[in-house]
Amino acid sequence: MADAQILTPVDDGSANRLPVRAMGGRLAPIQQFIRQPAVQRALPAIATTAAIGIAALAYFATAAAPQTQLFAGLADADKSAVADALTAQGIAHTIDPTTGALTVDADKLHAARIALAGQGLPKASADGSEMLGALPMGASRAIEGETLRGAREADLARTIEAIDAVKGARVHIAAAEPSLFVREDKPATASVMLTLQNGRTLSDGQVQAIRFLVASSVPGMNADQVSVIDQRGALLSESATSSDMQAFQLQTQIEDRFRRALDSLLGPMLGAGNYSVEVHADVDMSESQATRESFPENDRALTSEQITRSSSGQGNAPAVGIPGALSNQPPPASTLNQTPTGTAPGAAGSATETQSNENAQRAYEVGREISVTHRPQGQLRRVSVAVALNQGSKALTQGDLAKIDRLVKGAVGFDAARGDQVAIGQRPFAKIEDTSPAFYEQGWFLPLIKQVGAVLAAILAFFFIGRPLIRSAKARAAARAERDAALEDSLMATAGAQSSLAAPRAGREITLEMIEAAPSYEARANLVRAFVRQDSARAAIVVRQLMQEGARG
Repeated sequence: MADAQILTPVDDGSANRLPVRAMGGRLAPIQQFIRQPAVQRALPAIATTAAIGIAALAYFATAAAPQTQLFAGLADADKSAVADALTAQGIAHTIDPTTGALTVDADKLHAARIALAGQGLPKASADGSEMLGALPMGASRAIEGETLRGAREADLARTIEAIDAVKGARVHIAAAEPSLFVREDKPATASVMLTLQNGRTLSDGQVQAIRFLVASSVPGMNADQVSVIDQRGALLSESATSSDMQAFQLQTQIEDRFRRALDSLLGPMLGAGNYSVEVHADVDMSESQATRESFPENDRALTSEQITRSSSGQGNAPAVGIPGALSNQPPPASTLNQTPTGTAPGAAGSATETQSNENAQRAYEVGREISVTHRPQGQLRRVSVAVALNQGSKALTQGDLAKIDRLVKGAVGFDAARGDQVAIGQRPFAKIEDTSPAFYEQGWFLPLIKQVGAVLAAILAFFFIGRPLIRSAKARAAARAERDAALEDSLMATAGAQSSLAAPRAGREITLEMIEAAPSYEARANLVRAFVRQDSARAAIVVRQLMQEGARG
């Protein structure tokens, strides 16, 4: 600490010269503060705290703050305006070069959103209510209709964007003018343009839900009149309703089910990586329906019968009526009539010809059988299974292969009449090189290096900065304590008994070392006064030299 107070001797030829402060006198208050005994005793704690602070500073400087996406689905124009506003507000932000997402520090997320909201950013598209509110008074009917259609499209787009996988949506509705003639009415149609999130897709159920959502929001629209496409131009609505796509999905589901069954069966036996399975399912997607009506032979029943009898001619009338007493009366007396010409003699006149007719009507119920046969879609026509086994050091025997063949056939429901095929072979598998990135290319490696570097910097700062400061502070404190003790003894020997101010004894000379080693400002001032009384001429020369240096400085 004495280096800051440079002592310049006066050219008077004496051995002890009075010190003169040089240009380093500006640091004198700091040096005097550091020379205080309390500060000297606190230097070890100060050094330790400084080392910890340096370590913490190094850690926070190397560790990146957690980032949070500010807004999702921003257009490039809005993103540029938001970035400029953040720069003007002094909020640090980054743009991901891969996804283009605009991120800020997690602890500054809400502050950034509030600052952007004050500037009206981001500029979102107006919803339906805002469009209707901006409709001017006195607008024509055509303008009102187009405005209502645009408001409906905007509301539908905002509703569709609420789906997690959808980044942006645009809806276009085409509706014909209403006509008085029913035959000229045309149903409304709509098209939906979707911008999906990176790496995200929509299932067929979600696409169908979007179609029903749009169709239910427009009067007179059917879900079949809604087309949905993505940003790559793929028609998603066709995949949801196409029969070919449905057949492919059904075939894929059947093959996956068989493959999972074989994996769960062969995995515990052979081990993972020792086999591979491929399944092909031939699915019949044709649908047929047949109706057959037949009448079984000798299968009838009499339901009703009606018989009518009639007679004609001369002679006795047949007995008719209700049997009873009156019916049993003898017939009346017969009378002889003239024998007709050509009649043989002796023939009875009552033997005339009589004709009778009988008509019968019978109704029968005939048995009838109606058979309806319906064969639905998705019938499995044939299954082909191929299993490759890793031969390894010891090949499997034919008995083992036969057992595996029976297990595979049982797992897939093998049917020889259906034409199913199962092929099992064993060959040595080729070794697959590990193409995974090295450990130093992993995402966790760089943050770990930063944290380890911060810890090492803290340790090195403690050993190379903290410990030397602590040791030097302890050594200076010990030396100063010894010197203060010696100086105190010398001051007590030279001090007078009448005053508390230290005064030199007669014949005892005040030296420069005694003035520098004074423990306090008051003791140093007393020694300087004693030095001036001891040699006033030298003191005057020193004061003059100090004044000249002050004028030059």
